[in-house]
Amino acid sequence: MDWTETMAPDAAALEALAREVIAGLPAEFAGHAHDVHLRVEEMADHDTLDELEIDDPLELTGLYDGIPLTEKMASEPQHFPDVVRLYRRAILDEWAARGNVALGDLVRNVVIHELAHHFGWSDDDIARIDRWWE
Repeated sequence: MDWTETMAPDAAALEALAREVIAGLPAEFAGHAHDVHLRVEEMADHDTLDELEIDDPLELTGLYDGIPLTEKMASEPQHFPDVVRLYRRAILDEWAARGNVALGDLVRNVVIHELAHHFGWSDDDIARIDRWWE
């Protein structure tokens, strides 16, 4: 392949990959997943990194920002939408560093990981099932 004319995938390309993942979710998850807003940003901002105690912005590929379904109560309406944020530069950095994974597979894993938080799963819950990050 001639890489001289190839550009890194932009935010729109990553969003399209993420939307394909959401469109392919099983029915029992799809409805709730469609309620979550999707945002592709270059990198996490300083406030987010400080809150999560992360020094290197390339270590954070995605983030769920919202109230998990297991904690929502109809009597307390939420004023802000749930959001899954994908961090383009961190995803591309991990993709390049791994070298053995398709970009679509990596995006799929990040999206599903963040949606699992929306469904109320903790990082420990996800780690017991998903061995991707090993």
